[in-house]
Amino acid sequence: MHAMQYEITLPADYDMGIIRKRVADKGHLLDAHPGLGLKAYLVRERGRDGSPVNQYAPFYLWRTAEGMNGFLWGPGFRGLSADFGRPAVRHWLGAALVEGTRTDAPTTATRMTVRLPETTDPAEALEQAVAELAQFAAFTELPARPGQSALHTAAVAVDPSCWELLTLSLWHGPAPEDAPGTRYQMLHLSRPELDRLPAGRHW
Repeated sequence: MHAMQYEITLPADYDMGIIRKRVADKGHLLDAHPGLGLKAYLVRERGRDGSPVNQYAPFYLWRTAEGMNGFLWGPGFRGLSADFGRPAVRHWLGAALVEGTRTDAPTTATRMTVRLPETTDPAEALEQAVAELAQFAAFTELPARPGQSALHTAAVAVDPSCWELLTLSLWHGPAPEDAPGTRYQMLHLSRPELDRLPAGRHW
């Protein structure tokens, strides 16, 4: 599993309705993309959920490197670069996947990144991050559905070039108040091969 994200920061007075229309018109184009576990079409809006910026920041979980390469060298990313300029693409190695309630599409997301100190064992840090995430998800219920987790899907990944640990969580309804990290709204979820991504640790 490979995690990937790029962030397009837009002017403070940018009409985010343009991004919403873009996703409404084109989001379905990746609903069957080979090798794609999921693409979360994420946005931040200035003044909402504490965001200081307007931003389009889609997040991907790839099942195969071939699928990721096919997207980056294909017409979709080429078109995005033509409209907004080519963004820097962050990439992390997938370490674990946590399944929540997947009966409905998620509506929000949180992303947390942590730099691991040189004295920290990366494997131990991953184990702890996965355990904490699974425990948090287990005790975060949907208000209208007792016993069902408010978590849809979460992934833990690491960038070994700088030893950065990333946790991305997709939520039903508003993200829990005590969920750490940057908060996003979700406009659409493409999930062609999500069910083929194995749950649990990937190392």
